[in-house]
Amino acid sequence: MNLTGEHKILKSRETVWEALNNPDVLKSCLPGCEDLCRISETEMTAKITTKIGPVKATFLGTVNLFDLDPPNSYKITGSGNSPVGFASGEATVKLEDHENG
Repeated sequence: MNLTGEHKILKSRETVWEALNNPDVLKSCLPGCEDLCRISETEMTAKITTKIGPVKATFLGTVNLFDLDPPNSYKITGSGNSPVGFASGEATVKLEDHENG
């Protein structure tokens, strides 16, 4: 599945960059994320519970940041395992100046 989108945030690029690198902010952006702990500047552990069809599963895994270009862009990847299977995903984050932020 591929998802694309664009969001305008009325803040400075530096403010948005700092927020996107804050584990508490990232945790609130990941649906079902119960725990997100920073291990290093580019790696975190995660616990995410989600329901897929009739099955509810808790995935334990990692979230990694790659290709960091502060405060412009990075790639975020995540993968995890649960008793019912494996999940992974990735996103490219690109911050650009806009008229109001």
